Parts: sequence; structure tokens; C-alpha cells
Amino acid sequence: MPSRGERPEDGAGLVPAESSTPHKEELSSKIKEQKVVVDELSNLKKNRKVYRQQQNSNIFFLADRTEMLSESKNILGELRKEYQEIENSEKTKIKK
Repeated sequence: MPSRGERPEDGAGLVPAESSTPHKEELSSKIKEQKVVVDELSNLKKNRKVYRQQQNSNIFFLADRTEMLSESKNILGELRKEYQEIENSEKTKIKK
């Protein structure tokens, strides 16, 4: 759990504690997964092709690399924000 200035985006505190909620553990896992996606897209050469999978199917469509990277960063930001909200609500419960 982040404390004393640690932030979830540093990778610290993302290991679920025994008392954490299943939703928080799932978020932690999704954050790690999304970080890998962002890193992979960031390190691709400019001429590489990127494909997006059609939801609930095995069909892939050609996608723009920069759009995919931007979208992945946005998703990562939303996941981090949600994780931080859970952290903050747990801290306020402890204080009460």
C-alpha cells in the first residue's frame, strides 16, 4: 500500500495486501498489464503495424499506432485514478 509519498504509478504498493478488496487486486493487475501495453507501443519503430482486436472475436483490424498509444495511456491514467480513489477511501476508513 502506498504510504509516505509513494505513488501507485511507481509500481510501489501495487502488490495486494491480505485485507485488500478483490476489486483493488484486479485493478492492480490491470494497471500492470496496461503499463506493459504502453511500453510496448512506445518502443515500436515508426513503420511497424499495430492491430486492434474486435471485441468478443478473433478478428483484428489495422489501427494507427499513435492513436493506440494515446488510448492506452488514457486507460492507464483512468485505472491509476480509480486505484488511488480506493486507496484514499481505505485510508479514510482507517482514520475513522
